[in-house]
Amino acid sequence: MSGLGGRTGWPTLGIAWLALSCGQPQVGVTPASEQRQWWRDGVCYEVFVRSFADADGDGIGDLRGLTSRLDYINDGNPQSSTDLGANCIWLMPIDKSMSYHGYDVVDYYHVDPRYGTDDDFRNLVAEAHKRGIHVIVDFVPNHSGSQNPWFQAALRDPGSPYRDWYRWSKTLPAQKGPWGQEAWHKSPIRDEYYYGVFWHEMPDLNYQNPSVRVEMQKVLTYWLKEMHADGFRFDAIPYLVEEGEHLQHSRGTHDVLRQLGNAIRAESPESFTVGEMSDESPEVMATYYPDQLDSYFAFAVARATMHAAQTGDAGGFFTAVAQANANFPSGRWSPFLTNHDQPRAMTVLGDAAKARVAASAMLMLPGTPFVYYGEEIGMVGPKPDELIRTPMQWGSAPNGGFTTGTPWEPLQADWKTKNVAAQDSSRRSLLNHYRRLIQLRNAHPALNSGSLTLLKTDDTTGTIGAWLRYSRDEAFLIVVNFGPRHGRVITETVPPGSLPGGGLSRIESAYADPDHACVGGGLFNNGFGGNGLVLLINSVEAHGFCARRLSSR
Repeated sequence: MSGLGGRTGWPTLGIAWLALSCGQPQVGVTPASEQRQWWRDGVCYEVFVRSFADADGDGIGDLRGLTSRLDYINDGNPQSSTDLGANCIWLMPIDKSMSYHGYDVVDYYHVDPRYGTDDDFRNLVAEAHKRGIHVIVDFVPNHSGSQNPWFQAALRDPGSPYRDWYRWSKTLPAQKGPWGQEAWHKSPIRDEYYYGVFWHEMPDLNYQNPSVRVEMQKVLTYWLKEMHADGFRFDAIPYLVEEGEHLQHSRGTHDVLRQLGNAIRAESPESFTVGEMSDESPEVMATYYPDQLDSYFAFAVARATMHAAQTGDAGGFFTAVAQANANFPSGRWSPFLTNHDQPRAMTVLGDAAKARVAASAMLMLPGTPFVYYGEEIGMVGPKPDELIRTPMQWGSAPNGGFTTGTPWEPLQADWKTKNVAAQDSSRRSLLNHYRRLIQLRNAHPALNSGSLTLLKTDDTTGTIGAWLRYSRDEAFLIVVNFGPRHGRVITETVPPGSLPGGGLSRIESAYADPDHACVGGGLFNNGFGGNGLVLLINSVEAHGFCARRLSSR
């Protein structure tokens, strides 16, 4: 590796070094508030309302049920260790819709009655704000549901003012969808076809019609002003505008996102927008910056994190993180592990140690991380999608404490032993690991909004990696061993700009998982003609993680 040359024996070289404090993990003090967007500092928790908590016993989760469980997400006390500490929740679609998942919207202006009322949502937001939680809602701009009055008018009356809100053809086009699927669907009314990239029950809106843009901007303004939402997760953004054979990532799509993003920021400067753009190419992702949405999910980083945790091969992880760090604006990409469309993390990894190291790596990255509900207790769920979105497992009471009725979907088979109550008091539980990681992140600007520098190391196994997160006054060395064997790490020379100003006076263990994941080592002057410092960890445990704090005071 660069600057290392396979050198060994660092502790016996007689060069100056700072010994590492190996005491109990120290979370530190919550930093003073800054005048900046809230989303640059926090963690967001993805909730499927239907599956989170049922307040009325009908077997379907609802807004009142979610409100009753807010303290689990964040109880409003920065010193608390019994909540997750997330400062944001993303609600999957709660608009009135046709199906259980909500991505076929019938009415963009009202809450689905199965989840409660508009006032229930406003109350949820008010209670969330008391706890320092911001609420963002799923916005489905690409398509409506086929039962939406707009589409029904367009379908039944060619002279309707809504006709041009959708795309029509008198003959079946030869054109396929962006991934080779059938995207033109036969009208049930007359001999014609309409465009729906995902499904015949989800006809695409026509954003080349200015009226559609005006209406969707009106929808967004309504949720900000009348419903008091704090922002939006934009669904399926690459497909908004088709330009000939250009069916995704078109210039028109970027224009629409720019227009809607600017309108949201003008109406609510403190709002947050995050887009679902699952193309893993960093070059394609970069075209969605700088003036469209605030952030985008980092799908390439998510896939690479899961692959590293599953196989022990860290190479792809560090490549993906390096590309994101180099190509996207600082703090404006969102890491995650899996979401509501993918098999759950524990199903893929199948091992608690692997799940822990995946969470450790993800939550120590910059940007706004997202945690899918139940991920923090190791809930499982394979395809089909209904099995990825099963009810939250709260305890060992009937139906896992989710409902007093019959749940809309059966709970996973392990709910009696894998639930919040069973993990709540266990220091070694996955739940408490997530809590400590998020609390550590919340407490330090270097971790929640600081910069990132990846470090080359002398690790030859390809399983261990290290990086620095740093701000003006402190830095953290993050070491992750994705593999099944112990190892040792010496880093390359640390760039001076990655270390706190004023010189180093203290190095300490901030958190380690397991408790002795990283043993010994320190920070050394480069004794081989270099002008910087190198970091040494004598032993890194298999599937181990540690965060070591470097401070100037």
